[in-house]
Amino acid sequence: MAEFELIADGLRFPEAPVVMDDGSVIVVEIEAKRITRCWPGGRKEVIATPGGGPNGLAIGPDGKLYCCNNGGFNYVESNGYLAPHGIADDYSGGRIERIDIETGEVEVLYKSGDHGVVLRGPNDIMFDAHGGFWFTDHGKVDYAARCHDIVGIFYAKADGSFIEEVIFPSYNPNGIGISPDGTKLYAAETYTCRLTQFNIVAPGKVDDSAGPGGPGIPLYRPAGYKFFDSLAMEANGNICVATIGECGISVVGPDGQLVEFVETDDIFTTNIAFGGPDRQDAYITLSGTGRLVKTRWARPGLQLQY
Repeated sequence: MAEFELIADGLRFPEAPVVMDDGSVIVVEIEAKRITRCWPGGRKEVIATPGGGPNGLAIGPDGKLYCCNNGGFNYVESNGYLAPHGIADDYSGGRIERIDIETGEVEVLYKSGDHGVVLRGPNDIMFDAHGGFWFTDHGKVDYAARCHDIVGIFYAKADGSFIEEVIFPSYNPNGIGISPDGTKLYAAETYTCRLTQFNIVAPGKVDDSAGPGGPGIPLYRPAGYKFFDSLAMEANGNICVATIGECGISVVGPDGQLVEFVETDDIFTTNIAFGGPDRQDAYITLSGTGRLVKTRWARPGLQLQY
């Protein structure tokens, strides 16, 4: 197992680390319905409290945070782990929010029904070189009704003027990433534990090269008790997928081969992000035990657009 430095603990199901230039890391605390800034040494500061279920985060072209809000989960605690469990009793609807880091002001950029889209549980987000962003909708499970949403993958503009469901259906999509050259879109599905590649042909558009089964090209699917969560890209095009169950980070090459598996000690290993001068500082959220940790990575992460 790699060596990990503890950055912060006591977090309530942290995800979506955003590494800032000052060495701090912004995360969501989904269960606590807030967004928190963490500094090495354990200091924490709440930036905003959007409610619902803040999930994915990215810095946009205006320097603000763009947040995928899933509307909320119920949670259970067992054997030292906090875990989401079905749709929240006070579910407040899926949406995309824009958050001012300095003031904490939360603006709803898109909500379900806008431009004819249905948003149930927006999850992960990544900006492209054109100033727009791709995001996944993981959907919701309603155990009482014995049903799971059928959801998709979306593209939207940062100014609130355009949102479209580009890929439908997608089965519980979670992590989302764009190749360094901007020609490939990657999505990780949780329960199917499948990493899929899509060919980007224009901003917010993918082709149907996979044939009658839809536009996605299956890239990688591991054996064992594993489930995929969010992902991040390396500069060389590898896809780093946070892996739940048999926990760690699955590093998959663009050829669909497993490059390595970096083991962790939390079954809910949910996210990874890169920072530092050489982008080889890897920040990983260990959500079940409420920790943000840091380790040195073998290769540099991709430089994000913003």
